[in-house]
Amino acid sequence: MRVEDLDMDRVRAADGVEARQLADLRALGLLWDGAPVRQSERLDAYRDAVASLPTYECFCTRREIAEAASAPHDGYRAYAGTCRDLTDAQRDARRAERAPAIRVDARGARFTVLDEHAGEVTGVVDDFVLVRGDGQFAYNLAAVVDDVDAGVTHITRGADLLSSAPRQAWLTSRLGGVPATYAHIGLVTNARGERLAKRDGAVTMRDLGGYPADVLAALSDSLGLGPCRSTEEALAAMPGDQRFFSGVRFDGAALAQEPATASTISTT
Repeated sequence: MRVEDLDMDRVRAADGVEARQLADLRALGLLWDGAPVRQSERLDAYRDAVASLPTYECFCTRREIAEAASAPHDGYRAYAGTCRDLTDAQRDARRAERAPAIRVDARGARFTVLDEHAGEVTGVVDDFVLVRGDGQFAYNLAAVVDDVDAGVTHITRGADLLSSAPRQAWLTSRLGGVPATYAHIGLVTNARGERLAKRDGAVTMRDLGGYPADVLAALSDSLGLGPCRSTEEALAAMPGDQRFFSGVRFDGAALAQEPATASTISTT
């Protein structure tokens, strides 16, 4: 279990958000080995990883990056390498104006990953950010360092992150790890069929009435396994071959007002 808390502010941390999330997972029967690993406690590992890579300082603003980059792909704008070849004098001048981000110098590398849905996916590795201008380690760095240290072999996540896989797998190999096998699956959407987001409101186990078996039954039913009321039952219902869903529509408001059913969480 990894707690990705680099962006968690002190107010939320003190409010017990992590404890409630872990309690909800346990209530659903989703357990893990050992104590949770918190990214906020692994900063030295991230520093060591950055020190082992070819990097350069970047002073570009988001607007400058958007103007210099090609059209965004899945919402991501590849960096054009604007600051890669700055002179020492130019860096000194810009450093006086703003704190730099640290980018990896990938030199236009290309990398191929294996995805259970899409097959082989090859992408160009742009010079992505390792350390933000505020000194915070970037997700692309921290997640990969953690995956390498944990020996992660399979990654299942949303289809919107497929284009990031070659970039992260390349970094995995540069850090001495073996790239994982991926399965990018359909996103969870709201009642209107739009990507589920924070604006749709936070839905916790308590918001849903506090009945883990009902919630688990709805989740498993949305995957075509039937309304399983325990993780053991859901595992037994899984087919022998690997099967992935294309997406799930989630109506949190309806689910909070009635017992969890397939009518409030459904496969799309």
